[in-house]
Amino acid sequence: MQEVPASAPVSTGLFTDLYHPDAAYVAWRAGRNGLTTFDLYVRRAPFGSAYLLVAGLEDALRFVRRFRYQPADLRYLSQIRDYHPNFLEALAALRFTGEILAMPEGSIAFPHEPLLRVTAPFIEALLVESGLLQAINLATLIATKAARISWAAQGRRVAEFAFRRAQAPFTVARSAYIGGCASTSFLAAAERYRLPATGTIPHALVQLFDDEREAFIAVAETYNRYTILLDTYDVRRAIQTVIGVATDVQRRRGHTLTAVRLDSGDLLTDSRFVRQALDEAGLTQTRVLASGDLDEFSIAELVANGAPIDGFGVGTNLGVGAGSLAHGVEGGALGGVYKEGLYVDETGLEQPRIKLAGEKSTWPGKKQVYRIGAYESDVIQLACEPPPPNGTPLLQPVMRDGKVLSGSSPPLSEIRERAQENLAALPEESKALRSEHPYPVHFSPGLLALRRRTAEAAGGASVVPESDGSAAPEPGAK
Repeated sequence: MQEVPASAPVSTGLFTDLYHPDAAYVAWRAGRNGLTTFDLYVRRAPFGSAYLLVAGLEDALRFVRRFRYQPADLRYLSQIRDYHPNFLEALAALRFTGEILAMPEGSIAFPHEPLLRVTAPFIEALLVESGLLQAINLATLIATKAARISWAAQGRRVAEFAFRRAQAPFTVARSAYIGGCASTSFLAAAERYRLPATGTIPHALVQLFDDEREAFIAVAETYNRYTILLDTYDVRRAIQTVIGVATDVQRRRGHTLTAVRLDSGDLLTDSRFVRQALDEAGLTQTRVLASGDLDEFSIAELVANGAPIDGFGVGTNLGVGAGSLAHGVEGGALGGVYKEGLYVDETGLEQPRIKLAGEKSTWPGKKQVYRIGAYESDVIQLACEPPPPNGTPLLQPVMRDGKVLSGSSPPLSEIRERAQENLAALPEESKALRSEHPYPVHFSPGLLALRRRTAEAAGGASVVPESDGSAAPEPGAK
């Protein structure tokens, strides 16, 4: 799947699901287009984690800013639905005019906390739903996966090798960098985002020559700093060949063997053998790298067992946000949702909105999220409630009157720095690969009371909150 370049002109009016223009048409016919507030949030963190690393806001804002229907879009809509011509004219003039508050990219968030709060006329707010979710869901999934992998590596460098299997390779490269990966193998992403590009050599290059020694000599004499792949045939034989070639070419040409890479087999045993061989040959500065279907769990196991590996290349499991069957961890998608919390009708009357659906029940009202101290706890509350003591608001204005506010899309280097600072400050218990205790997210008394009243008015049972806020209380829960 090839992504559209960030700079390319794009028609975004059809970047919706069919039910969006259908629902907009009903609202238009009914004359109901009052100011509406939607929250974008996640009910459960991915990969069995406690947290989410927020990413994708820049693409989300770009999508909203560009959202419009081109003549070709309207012709297509008129072919598949019998919309009134005046409705199509209204769509032709439609631009997003509302406001968006969001957690900045690189923020740490937890389940049920709004990552974005969108307030706009109902039709505008509704039509941008899927585009916002697509931008935030994927990027946050990959950034969180990269953060987990980087944490498992315990300071060792991680390179993103996902291009060949990533469904959205530009998003993957950018989000992986935010999450802590040091480089990418994907040159187009490296060029677009000014990322470090890294790579070694393929097995095919080794196979091109009649024997490994000839291949290794060709590489060593071509580059003054080079890396050799060891496992095309036999790792233990290859390392001895590499050492002989590296020593000779270093003496004759001054070229340096910077690293060797293991891509299969018993990485723990082989890395120990290779490290010992390099050290005995005086090549103590040559690094040992590993790749091959790695994820955070396999990397953590290698590190815990003392594998002398200096860096990891991670491809498929990072690029698709994979879970782990062996560890009972789901992956592959982030279940972000976009739910209405408040409707203000044409008379100015505020009407809280709620969905009653068990664990999928929603929270009414216009909300803000506060972090208490240094990750003591978080509080989700109504925006009109006074800030809690020692609380920092997490939702920041990023768009007003349909215009992106200055500073809302900082340089990627700044986003990465923010992410790494936030991850460093996150308690170790919350960074663990399997979260035994959810981070405390509480719901304010005002929000709980509004939810109870709104649920009762909608015909649902009263709401019984959970004490620790680790999961949303369900209407009708006993």
